[in-house]
Amino acid sequence: MIRPSARLASPHLFSPRLAKFAVLAALALPAIQANGQPAPAAPEAPSAAPSAPTAPAATPSAPAPAAAPVFPKPDPANFTAAVPTKDAVNDFVQTNLGYDEDRMWQVQAILKTHVEGISKVVVLIGDKTGKQKPQALQFFALPDGKHIIAGDEILDFGEHPYAENREVLQKRADGPYRGSPSKELELVEFADFQCPHCKDAQANMDKLAVDFPKARIVFQNFPLEKIHAQAKIAATYAVCVNKLGGSDAFFSFASAVFDGQEGLATADGATLTLNSSVTKAGLDPAKVEACVKTPEAAASVAASVKLATDLAIDQTPVLFINGRQVPIGGAPYETLKQIVQFQAKLDGIKQ
Repeated sequence: MIRPSARLASPHLFSPRLAKFAVLAALALPAIQANGQPAPAAPEAPSAAPSAPTAPAATPSAPAPAAAPVFPKPDPANFTAAVPTKDAVNDFVQTNLGYDEDRMWQVQAILKTHVEGISKVVVLIGDKTGKQKPQALQFFALPDGKHIIAGDEILDFGEHPYAENREVLQKRADGPYRGSPSKELELVEFADFQCPHCKDAQANMDKLAVDFPKARIVFQNFPLEKIHAQAKIAATYAVCVNKLGGSDAFFSFASAVFDGQEGLATADGATLTLNSSVTKAGLDPAKVEACVKTPEAAASVAASVKLATDLAIDQTPVLFINGRQVPIGGAPYETLKQIVQFQAKLDGIKQ
């Protein structure tokens, strides 16, 4: 099974839906902060009654600006393991967090464990603005030098942690696409037509298409059947629209389905919504319905779901940027844009 890319995403991308990744606790700030909303201020302590008349209170001075945290000096005694090296850990964190210029970190320990070849790594993560409290990130590095154990996940590690996912997607992501036919910069979205977060994410996907015209932006079906009863039939319609009308017809169809997503709440409503969306895409609903009933259409949806499963995706929407996995539900657009630009730079792609 393909290992998921290391998900050391920015705090700006985290939400309660990702709380299960305990290893990322150092970065998973509350959603209220992630959305740029101010955290509630601490209540003021009641003032004591004055024992004597006092002079008029002076105008309060402006609060001192927050300062970057000062990490404690690492203790050499906490570096007992030869691998991974401090440089390797720094490179790994840089690959994951380097797009955020406010992020700072320090490798605090690389310790031997009682299991031969497995090392415990501790990294302090902070914010240069001083607005967020520094926290510790811990993981176990495995002997192969290519994987780590973080919480209950086995994640990719090393100089190029996204390379394997990128190769898999270049070979198997065969959904409709917009933009460049080249796969040099490939953005692959996994989405479910009945997922409200996927609907919300489409505005950002449209912006990425405008800002990165040289990128290949692929849509892969990942219907979550257990929670969305009409997601699979919607995905099958999408496959047939793409087959009969091409990518332009597909994206027109997809936009119409997301716009009318409430109609997918029931089987009858789904039929009306999907056929209406087919018409808006300029195709004949009867021909699309005939395609939907074929084994080939079902097999195409199943293959896309298998790809998502092999990549260990367990939510929608998810975006892979040259193999780098990013949860995009509720993600601020500027953060997504930064990550695309940074990943392109890492991969030596000129924009």
